[in-house]
Amino acid sequence: MNRYDFRKLFKTVGPVVLPVIHVLDNAQAIRNVRILVEEGAQGCFLINHDFGVERFLPIIAHVRQNFPALWMGVNFLAVTGKDAFPVLGKLQREGVTVDGYWADDARIDERRAADDQPEAHDIARELASSGWSGFYTGGTCFKKQREVAPEHHEYSARIATGYMDAVCTSGVATGQAVDLTKIAAFRRGIGDHALTLASGITPENAPHYMDDVDGFMVATGINLDGDFYNISAPKLARLLKLTRQHGART
Repeated sequence: MNRYDFRKLFKTVGPVVLPVIHVLDNAQAIRNVRILVEEGAQGCFLINHDFGVERFLPIIAHVRQNFPALWMGVNFLAVTGKDAFPVLGKLQREGVTVDGYWADDARIDERRAADDQPEAHDIARELASSGWSGFYTGGTCFKKQREVAPEHHEYSARIATGYMDAVCTSGVATGQAVDLTKIAAFRRGIGDHALTLASGITPENAPHYMDDVDGFMVATGINLDGDFYNISAPKLARLLKLTRQHGART
C-alpha cells in the first residue's frame, strides 16, 4: 500500500496513531478504547499478551459489539499470519469484523532471493484463501525475532513490500526506540510503501520519526507511568497533537 493511501485510509495527513491495548478482560479493554476514541485516535490494536488466543476471541467480539464503527486491529502474540488469517476469516463470517492484523514476524528471509520466500508465500496463500479482507502489517527485522544484520535492513524491507500492506519494524525490545539509521534504511528499501513502527515511540521522540514513518503502534509510550495495561489520556493527546501539527506542515 502506498503511504499516502495508508494515511487516506485513516483520514489523516499526518502519521496515524494506533494505540496498542494489552488486554486483560472486557472491562479493561472497553475502558481503554473509550479513552482513545475520546482523544481522537484513528483506531487501535488489541493484543493478547497474557493469555492464549481462545480466551482473546470473546474480548475481540465484545469490543466490536460495543464499538461497531471503530477501526480495530489485533495481534495474536507470537502467531504468524499463516495461523491468524483462518481465525480472522472465521470471525468475519460470524459477523465480527477485524480491520487489521499485525504479526510480530512476517517470515521475511533476507538470506534468500526476493522471489524465493517460501514462508512469506505460505502466509500470503493463507490470507488469500481465508476470506478475510483486512489490512496486514508484518514484523520485519523485528524485536525478539531472528537478528538481522543492519546491512540487510534495506533489502529485508524491500522484500517485505511484496507481502503486506504496510511494512512494520521495531527497536530491539518493547519500549525501546528504534535507531534512526534503521528507519532510514527501511525507507530507502520500500520507497513510497507504507511503514509502521511498533516500539519505543513517545510524545518526546515521535517528531524524529514522522517524516519516514506512517503509523505508530504505541503502548508503553502513552500508558500511565509504570502501568503496562492502561492508557494515559494526556500522553495520547500530546502525541496526537504532534502528528496533526506535522501533517499540517507537510
